[in-house]
Amino acid sequence: MMAPQYAPSLRTSLPVLAILLETVFVLLFAFFVSYDVVSSRPNELFYYTYADFQDVHVMVFLGFGFLATFLVRYGFSSSGFNLLIAVMAVQWATLLNGFFFSVKNEKIHINLKSLITANLCAASALISMGCVLGKTNPVQLLLMGLIEVTGFVLNQWIIHYFLGGDQVNIIMQLCLFGACFGVTLSWSLYRPGLETRHEKERSTLVLNLFCMMGTLFLWMFWPSFNSVLTEDTTKKMNAVFSTYFSLAASTVTTFGCSVLTSKKGKINVYHIHNATLAGGVAVGAAVTVIPEPWIAMTIGVIAGLISTLGLKYIKPHMKFAFDVHDTCGVLYVFGLPGIMGFVASIILQLVAATNLLVVLKDVVFQLTALSVTLTISLTLGMITGFLLKLNIWKPTQDKKCFDDQAFWEFPHLVMEL
Repeated sequence: MMAPQYAPSLRTSLPVLAILLETVFVLLFAFFVSYDVVSSRPNELFYYTYADFQDVHVMVFLGFGFLATFLVRYGFSSSGFNLLIAVMAVQWATLLNGFFFSVKNEKIHINLKSLITANLCAASALISMGCVLGKTNPVQLLLMGLIEVTGFVLNQWIIHYFLGGDQVNIIMQLCLFGACFGVTLSWSLYRPGLETRHEKERSTLVLNLFCMMGTLFLWMFWPSFNSVLTEDTTKKMNAVFSTYFSLAASTVTTFGCSVLTSKKGKINVYHIHNATLAGGVAVGAAVTVIPEPWIAMTIGVIAGLISTLGLKYIKPHMKFAFDVHDTCGVLYVFGLPGIMGFVASIILQLVAATNLLVVLKDVVFQLTALSVTLTISLTLGMITGFLLKLNIWKPTQDKKCFDDQAFWEFPHLVMEL
């Protein structure tokens, strides 16, 4: 089997961009970054914080990496590009968060919390990557990651400094930001050559098992994901409990809804890979204001329904109606459940209100923050898409979309040197 001679070579672009970026990062870290001063309780702080850091780390590198490995000829690229974008985004987010939020004496001080925050920013870029998976090359993805992380941190800064929002709550908008950015990015990158279903846009039994592994990693650690930045112990435990029960409810609902929507009355594994996670996304914005487990479970049930029905009935028509090809169904797993979380948070605050004026003020703030997030993510995604469409980045040809051979060596195959 011969290597594809017509696939655009990245020899003159990827090495230059990757090495240049890393050189810039090294210089910026050398001049502006140092390790934080050790706490007076280093062992206790490390014990608790490092566990949270590892949970988020596993989600970013293993969870999202394996979740995207369902395409039959794109396994290397799905997991490999996930690693590339994640490590780049973590470094860039560390610098941006430091410059925007935590510069002291002209230095950014690194600690486990800053690494956790950087990983959360990287997760937003990986969510967007799911929308354009298989249709972009690593150069385009690197540029996408840089722009999106910049926009996400800028979004936090605007809401924090101009609207007075809490950074902990703001950063939990990452799922919604990543989904909206990815959808308009996909719309901007849409090509007539991909109007029909691509012959390689399919899966196999083995790859579905790998994808299920990613789902399980994300499912297991999502309670940490939603609670990791909450410092109050009671709120932190409530966030863990609410996320867990919401995930459980969305999973059961997804299995039931998947069978109901099947003509043969069978379970669709694609729904299980994705919609089972919708409960964790949906409670993200409301996780600190959910007073009872049954409320979290109700949110999970609704999120599972929305996600499964969206994947089944809306996703296939988005490409033809709006020129949006969402490879991983990001809009229905992260976007719509993310908006639902904001609605649930507002309703819960209104129901529990003792001082209506204070609550209304908070509701207005949340709606304003949501509007800012949607505006920045949708606009920036569209602009990024038009930028990445330029021929200078050597876009992947239609016939070589969803194919590892455009970018990877295969030692077990006979190839011309």
